[in-house]
Amino acid sequence: MGNENNNQAPEQDINQLLKVRREKLAGLQEAGKDPFKITKYNQTHHTDDCKSLYEELESKLLAGRTPVNTDGLDEAAAREAVNNDYNERRAIMDAQPINVSIAGRMMFKRVMGKASFCNIQDLKGNIQVYVARDAIGEDDYADFKKSDIGDIYGIEGYVFRTKTGEISIHASKITLLVKSLQILPEKFHGLTDTDTRYRQRYVDLIMNAESKDTFIKRSKIISTIRRFLDDRGFMEVETPMLVSNAGGAAARPFETHFNALDEDLRLRISLELYLKRLIVGGLERVYEIGRVFRNEGLDTRHNPEFTLMELYQAYTDYYGMMDLTEAMFRHVAKEVLGTTKFMYGDIELDFEKPFERITMIDAVKKYAGVDFDAIATDEEAKAIAKEKHVEFEDHHKKGDILSLFFEEFCEEHMVQPTFVMDHPIEISPLTKKKPDKEGYVERFELFINGWEMCNAYSELNDPIDQRERFKAQDALADLGDEEANHTDEDFLNALEIGMAPTGGIGYGIDRLTMLLTNSPAIRDVLLFPTMKSLN
Repeated sequence: MGNENNNQAPEQDINQLLKVRREKLAGLQEAGKDPFKITKYNQTHHTDDCKSLYEELESKLLAGRTPVNTDGLDEAAAREAVNNDYNERRAIMDAQPINVSIAGRMMFKRVMGKASFCNIQDLKGNIQVYVARDAIGEDDYADFKKSDIGDIYGIEGYVFRTKTGEISIHASKITLLVKSLQILPEKFHGLTDTDTRYRQRYVDLIMNAESKDTFIKRSKIISTIRRFLDDRGFMEVETPMLVSNAGGAAARPFETHFNALDEDLRLRISLELYLKRLIVGGLERVYEIGRVFRNEGLDTRHNPEFTLMELYQAYTDYYGMMDLTEAMFRHVAKEVLGTTKFMYGDIELDFEKPFERITMIDAVKKYAGVDFDAIATDEEAKAIAKEKHVEFEDHHKKGDILSLFFEEFCEEHMVQPTFVMDHPIEISPLTKKKPDKEGYVERFELFINGWEMCNAYSELNDPIDQRERFKAQDALADLGDEEANHTDEDFLNALEIGMAPTGGIGYGIDRLTMLLTNSPAIRDVLLFPTMKSLN
């Protein structure tokens, strides 16, 4: 076996194995075979291509050929019949060889005298390779026998099916492209320690096919969103990450100092205020998929930097945004998973059925048994909160307490996709008021699996109203609320120029990826999640 089982090996043994690998590299270099001098390799196929091409040719050339019948034969005769059938099939296939050149990491090796087997893993999967001394030459075969698990090889040869039925490559030439100087985890146990998986994602991707599949799906999710929006006339734009006023969300920002201007700046917490400026400028449909940064805690659904998708569309409202969101989520699921029904844990989520729509007041009435339409004052709201053991702060108003009730009693019930509509104005400083319901705004959040997945508004475009909302946020900041927005004079100036009636949506790519890949934690869908330093 060519794999070092280092899981239980003492430290001195591991050091010796690492020393041997370096000695092997030195030997290759002295012999003029330094793999690190190779600059490129002609990779014509991936492993899955090899298998699919062979199966297609096999179905064509061997169509109608019946399996060998060994009924009534003794063991020796049956074995001979099976061998003859295999040789005939092999001869038919070898007459039209599928020649390939693959490249990837060797994950397994078994040496058997003059012939060996190894397993090569690439982006698309893995395939067995048959390496014979007579086919590649004595010198190359001698070098191959000294190879280690983790080495990267280029393999030229033709595809065939072994007697055991496994599609493989018969190597005619092998090229050592990279000598691995470290030891991979033992294959049977894999890389299971989550801390190590997150810190050494490169090893996780090698050892865990499920992890690689998650990040391939993440990439497809983002590209699918882009195509969906591009096809609907949206323009992708980029806005600043370093800002003087981090607004657009209730979050504590990271702060930094820009030496050239001798100014303190913040990392953006949202994409909203700059994208709305572009609506003012006449770019009627804009979106951005970008990193945002929030100086908050770490848990299974939060990372201090994450990927946000925000879009804004002129001449529509939050109902238009509901329709767009539902269509987008349904389309992404179908493109990425091939279905609109899928499992998250032990729950089947259904994106095909129309998403439920419920107001926040009706949700609290349904799940908490409290009708906030019947509550007239802040004092009454605080009294019912005390009765129901809902914690609040002294400065909270009726709308704040309604939101706290929703979080406490309702969120967990929002398992299938549900739009929660018509939020209180106190928690929505950038949203247009509902004309027919005082104290509430045209805002919704999409909940799936009990998680907030999406936040969307009919955007506030009244600069006078917006200034008053900012003033209320400034007052909260003065009381010590580090997540409050601050007045943004340039944004107010843009609104005074005039912003068309607009709908907007924002949602985290990471949570959507968690859902569509059945991942329990946000760190499982971030290639390099934030981790506490080991130093």
